[in-house]
Amino acid sequence: MPKKPIFGVIGGGSFGTALTKILNDNGYMVHWYVHEPSVVESINALGVNPSYLKEVRLNSALLKASVSLTETLKEADIVLLVVPSAYVHNLLKDRPLLLKDRVVFSAIKGIVPETGQVIQDYLLTHCNVLDETFGVIAGPAHAEEIALERMSYLTVASTSVPWALILQQALSNHYIKVNLSKDTVGTEYAAVLKNVYAMAAGIADGLDFGDNFQSVLISNAVREMKRFISRMQKLKRNINQSAYLGDLLVTAYSKHSRNRQFGYYLAQQMSEEEIKSSMSMVAEGAYAVRPLYAMARNQEKKLKTPILDAVYQVLAEKKSPKEVFEALKLQLN
Repeated sequence: MPKKPIFGVIGGGSFGTALTKILNDNGYMVHWYVHEPSVVESINALGVNPSYLKEVRLNSALLKASVSLTETLKEADIVLLVVPSAYVHNLLKDRPLLLKDRVVFSAIKGIVPETGQVIQDYLLTHCNVLDETFGVIAGPAHAEEIALERMSYLTVASTSVPWALILQQALSNHYIKVNLSKDTVGTEYAAVLKNVYAMAAGIADGLDFGDNFQSVLISNAVREMKRFISRMQKLKRNINQSAYLGDLLVTAYSKHSRNRQFGYYLAQQMSEEEIKSSMSMVAEGAYAVRPLYAMARNQEKKLKTPILDAVYQVLAEKKSPKEVFEALKLQLN
């Protein structure tokens, strides 16, 4: 690409704000789609998102927010999709050609509830996005720590090395290191699965199971993640790399993890609906449990996923968290 690319960011949440900050800090123009008119007004006038990461001051000279998706994408060379997975279908279902022939990188760590697909599969089958112009942006990186410019790590996965290199350059600076990968399938599924395992960690914390159990839970979760991803795509991958294990660890243990918090609330006997209405941000794992559970059973041989099964029983079947996790204890090693 001869000129410096212009980015179109879709999504006004915490991670969309964090990515916009990184791009602005690195001198890139960002056209930003945000749903709420009042937030758009604040961003354009003050360089502040009043709803998320309020402490972040954005570069207004390199930023144009809009409530129009078409307007946002008019001049964008690269699109970053950062809306919660639960909103993707409603946003794009009536616009099948909006992303046609565009370079799209997804930072969404969830599954589209209406279709049961990860974002890559949804965009390729419903939005005319091509495999060679699609990529994934993954962690481990909490938006809250990016806002504070604490050292954070991103993984950019794409089968197109040139596009991956452009993203790496655009997102790298003194507080962000970007690793590259060609494993879009594994990176995306790992980003979805780690949210469910973080919910399990939250449930265990809410039940006061202790640190010893947590360590065994997460070591088993790593192996379960590897089995699940291998079912989705056979590929030689090192599950101990940051995009897989690193993202799992930070989501399972961090105070910033809303998926862990969601699990903690489940252990307190709160209903799924009560938790969703009480949280200001979306916990992607809550929408991913059911489709992931179905995927683990959609072939002749059922996949061994005891942790996913346990979270499913608590969330979808409304079984007692205490009873389910007492049974899970005996299945881990």
